[in-house]
Amino acid sequence: MRRPVPTSGSRSCVATPEIVRACRGAASIEPVSLLLLVDLDGVVYRGTEPVPGVARVLADRADLGDDVVYVTNNSMHYGADYQARLAGMGAPVSPRTVVSSARATAAYLREHDPGIRRVLVLGAAGLERELRDEGYDVVTAGAAATRAAQEGLDGFAAAGRPDAVVVGLDPNLTYLRLAVASDCIRAGAHFIATNRDPVYPTERGVRPGAGSLVIALETATGVVPVSIGKPAPYLLEAAAAAVGRSAAEAVMIGDNLATDLAGARAVGARSVVMLTGVTTLAEVEALPPDARPTAVAADADELAAVLARL
Repeated sequence: MRRPVPTSGSRSCVATPEIVRACRGAASIEPVSLLLLVDLDGVVYRGTEPVPGVARVLADRADLGDDVVYVTNNSMHYGADYQARLAGMGAPVSPRTVVSSARATAAYLREHDPGIRRVLVLGAAGLERELRDEGYDVVTAGAAATRAAQEGLDGFAAAGRPDAVVVGLDPNLTYLRLAVASDCIRAGAHFIATNRDPVYPTERGVRPGAGSLVIALETATGVVPVSIGKPAPYLLEAAAAAVGRSAAEAVMIGDNLATDLAGARAVGARSVVMLTGVTTLAEVEALPPDARPTAVAADADELAAVLARL
């Protein structure tokens, strides 16, 4: 049965056995250092606009000693770009506390696949830079596709026989870029997906996401990649490791049930679902009891109250 939700400005709330809602004005008994893994789009901002009050809440938590690390499945942008944007909103941030799926992919390769040297990237500039920062010899699918066309080579030879293919969202995708990546995977290059998000929301509507490219390559090659982004555990594990902690300690703050909530469950972390993005309270309440988040917050004030109690 659906319970009433407190309206803005209310100082009371109705708790349910299934979902913990924030009671405004609640106070914690003693401060506890939390590890907050915070999704970006739909939580800290929506498109180009900040979500009101969330940056302030995160700054207050950092002042209390919490570790705040930002996590995003988006692999298109370089970490420093996120850092500048978050700092401009007043959110607590440093170079090590922004972990995108691109950065986590580079960390995964370094830890789990030490034999990788040359990487073909089907993706955007941010993914290329994160891999180069880790010392990989990066060849872009665009450059390999041009060489293949000009010299009459197959994709694997045109790419310089790479050890791995890393796939993110490529806003300049062409058929020949996709074909080059397929050739390399068929030739035995390891197949890594930054994430499997099927769509990517933009101000102009929903567009195909990195997962759409991944599915095309899976179909063409018969190879299933290792996926790094949420709901797989690797992104959250890399984010926790960035501040010397374990992902199981974390509180994952996100707006997406399929990625943020499922990712938290994958690493054994607690979770707060924000109703500021793609998920409604009705969708949360429709989940089986054992699949629900630790708490739900409708806005920044409710988030602050939830974190004080956790």
